[in-house]
Amino acid sequence: MSPSELRSKLQGVIGFPVTPFKADLSLDLDGYRRNLRAMLAHPPAAIVAAGGTGELYSLSPAEHLAVVRTAVEEAQGAVPVIAGAGFNGPIARELAQQAAGAGASGILAFPPYYPGGEDEGLLQYYQEIGSATGLGLLIYSRDWFHPSAVLVERLAGIPTLIAWKDGQGDIRRLQILRSQVGDRLHWIGGAGDDLVPAYYGIGIRAFTSSVANVGPKVARQLHETAARGDAGALAALMTTYVVPLYVLRAKRRGYEVSVMKALMDLLGLAGGPVRPPLAMLRPEEIDTLRATLPAWKTVIG
Repeated sequence: MSPSELRSKLQGVIGFPVTPFKADLSLDLDGYRRNLRAMLAHPPAAIVAAGGTGELYSLSPAEHLAVVRTAVEEAQGAVPVIAGAGFNGPIARELAQQAAGAGASGILAFPPYYPGGEDEGLLQYYQEIGSATGLGLLIYSRDWFHPSAVLVERLAGIPTLIAWKDGQGDIRRLQILRSQVGDRLHWIGGAGDDLVPAYYGIGIRAFTSSVANVGPKVARQLHETAARGDAGALAALMTTYVVPLYVLRAKRRGYEVSVMKALMDLLGLAGGPVRPPLAMLRPEEIDTLRATLPAWKTVIG
């Protein structure tokens, strides 16, 4: 798939599946397949294999390849599979190239492990990932990587770069970036399903969804109601499904993954444990999550 073709498909929901592990923290690829089939029953615009929700930074290169290959097999060409890549230049190149060989349609570049790099070094890092394959490149702005509009404009010159995934949730800063760079990049809301009203309010029409792990119908309804400006229906979805989940996710670092996995387990999907340094939910938090099950069970299947 060419970068331009991938860009044209990134409208609406982009699924961010978890990577399930067994009790011994080994990969649960059978569980991953079951999860993907549930998500793909209500197809998103694309899925990201081994992304942030997929615990990219806890995977070995061999595990990364297994996850990407499994996602490609399950997608069967119906939706593009975008593979996460990061750590440092050489490893990111290796991950990108093996993902391309496995049939991925794009690469989502995470910030390098070294925080606070200078603009010139960061530009070279992303150029190295962009040149590793001919696939469309998406850059993920998250954690410490909160670049200036000047740097984003320089990054927009990478030939394969097609999209910017905002993981900061800073709408003021995002508007500045979009004003500077315009439609040279495709803009994706990536800080959470809870920010769909804000992203769509400034004209963005794509978001990455971890909610799609448990409620792909809900994720699609978020896009549809927000896109048509149905504030009442959107508010109802947020109140019933999204906000209670995100209140719990905000309690501890890493809970954006831990909460989703725990909820998946409660709903009969394959979540499993998280790998360190992420932490599992406390018993009382599981009880809080269990109280949300009646609402989620109405949208399963």
